[in-house]
Amino acid sequence: MGKRRFCLRDFHASYLEKPLDKRFRGNPAEENNPKLRFEAKYVELHPLGEGGCGSVFAGYRRSDHLDVAIKHVPNKYQYCKHVDEEGRQLSGEVAVISRAPIALLDWYVLPHELILVLERPMPAVDLQTYVEERRDTFGEKEAKMILKQLVKAAISLQDKKIFHRDIKVENILIDMSSGAPQVRLIDFGVSCFTESHSEYTTFYGTEIHAPPEWWYEHKYSARPTTVWQLGIVLFECLHNKNFSSTKLMEKNELFHSSVGFSPGAPASHTKKVTPPECLSTSTLPVPSPDKGGGLN
Repeated sequence: MGKRRFCLRDFHASYLEKPLDKRFRGNPAEENNPKLRFEAKYVELHPLGEGGCGSVFAGYRRSDHLDVAIKHVPNKYQYCKHVDEEGRQLSGEVAVISRAPIALLDWYVLPHELILVLERPMPAVDLQTYVEERRDTFGEKEAKMILKQLVKAAISLQDKKIFHRDIKVENILIDMSSGAPQVRLIDFGVSCFTESHSEYTTFYGTEIHAPPEWWYEHKYSARPTTVWQLGIVLFECLHNKNFSSTKLMEKNELFHSSVGFSPGAPASHTKKVTPPECLSTSTLPVPSPDKGGGLN
C-alpha cells in the first residue's frame, strides 16, 4: 500500500555507540571501530523493509537473544538538527525517538552510515500484513479497536510535540506478544518536533497521503494532517485497497465542475520530498536518550 520511508543526516563521529544509560562523549582515538562494537553485541539477520533512505533488518542481541530491529541510514540521508541536554548534536530521527514511546537501544556512527538498534516485539506484523492475513474475518469491530489505539498513540506524540508525518498501514506494528493486539507506531524517519501553530510548506512522507490543504494551498500542519492520515488507515483497513489523496482531489474537481463550482484547482506538482526544512524548525531542547519504552 505504498513504499516504506526511512530518513535522517549527519551525526558527529565522536559520539560513538554506548548503551543509552551509559552514553557519553567518546574519544574517537579510543573508540574508533563502532562496526566491530556493533557486531560484537548484535547479530543481523534477514531484511524487514527497504525504502529510499535506508533499510531495516531483523536481528538479536547476543547476550540475551533479545529480538531487535536494525536500521541502516546512509550518511546522505542523515539530518543533524537537534542538540540534547549534554550539548551533543543528534540526527533528527534519534532526537525524536528519544522523546517518543519507542525503545532505541543503541546507535552506532560508522564512516558511511548510522546504525540504529530498536526494540522489536515478537510476534508482530505491520498492519497491512495483519489485515491481509485476516481478510475473511477482519471487520469494523476490530478496525475500531485498532483506530482507538492509534488515536491514543497520536495524542501521546502530540503531547510530546512530535509530528510523525507518515502514519500509514506499513508504519503501524501490531504487537501480539501479550495475546491481544497492541498498536505501535514505527518509522520516525521524517518526523519532527512541532508547535500547535506551526505550518509547513514542503511535504514529507507518502505523497499520495498528503492532506487536501497541501494540494490546494501548499501548506499543512500537524494535527489536521495526522487526523487525515488516521482516516486513510481506517479506509484501507476496511476496504482492502489503496487510498490516494490526489485521486480524491481530482474527483472533487470533476464534481464541482459539473455543478458549476470550483474551490480552486489542486496544485499541479509538489516539492521533492527531501527532509530537512521541517527538521530545522524545532528549537525544543532534546533530552538525553537514557530510556525508551513501548507504546501502550
